[in-house]
Amino acid sequence: MPHPQNPEPVTPTAQPAPGIRHTPEAPTRTQALAPGERIDAHRHDDHQIIYAGSGVVAVTTGAGTWFAPGTRALWVPAGCVHAHRAHGHLALHLLGLPAATNPLGLDAPTVLTVGPLLRELILACTREPHEDTPECRRLRAVLLDQLRASPQQPVQLPTPSDPRLATVCDLLRDDPADPRGLAELAADAGAGERTLSRLFRRELGMTFPQWRTQLRLYHALRMLADGLPVTTVAHRCGWSSTSAFIDVFRRAYGYTPGTHNRRD
Repeated sequence: MPHPQNPEPVTPTAQPAPGIRHTPEAPTRTQALAPGERIDAHRHDDHQIIYAGSGVVAVTTGAGTWFAPGTRALWVPAGCVHAHRAHGHLALHLLGLPAATNPLGLDAPTVLTVGPLLRELILACTREPHEDTPECRRLRAVLLDQLRASPQQPVQLPTPSDPRLATVCDLLRDDPADPRGLAELAADAGAGERTLSRLFRRELGMTFPQWRTQLRLYHALRMLADGLPVTTVAHRCGWSSTSAFIDVFRRAYGYTPGTHNRRD
């Protein structure tokens, strides 16, 4: 699947926006969240790595929603206003990094692959109280090396700005199993199929089928985290068969949906 373009970065501001909590230092800690629990919109002057040790975390900014199961982590750059939501029982691991420490040079939220070693490093750095000891510095140095080698992943639902495109996206968000093609959906949006196809590429950085697959995977992650059976999830998310769903899910996340809640 082609890699979608990153959305425009959120530019840091000197003063917190009205109503937006401003916590200058991004915390490093482990936090348990119940299913559906949220952390309201806020921003930090540091970068932050967000990882779900169990459950699924969805992180929303003005540019869209990023979601990450246990084989992924989310990079949130300094100054980016973001909110969290838990799907399933979430073990949230938060790791703050100084604004001057940016091993991948990323200025927009990005989902990264988490291999076994990077996972253990994130867990170790967030479970232990942060101390500026030689051991902790060495541990973080190895973690930064692993981040530099971590591939970026297209696990994102960008937010459309064109009202015609938003209409189509909202229809499918309400019912990801909707089988209609772009030509049929275009009638409800008051736009032609070619126009919408161009808008998907220009605004969202992906084709319509790619966006719909991302949407269905997002809903699948949420449903699996809530304990629904794999067959039910496949049906509700619009896959033609359970085997087709399992194949797409495994290629996207590196494990089968049946093992989703047995990762921790």
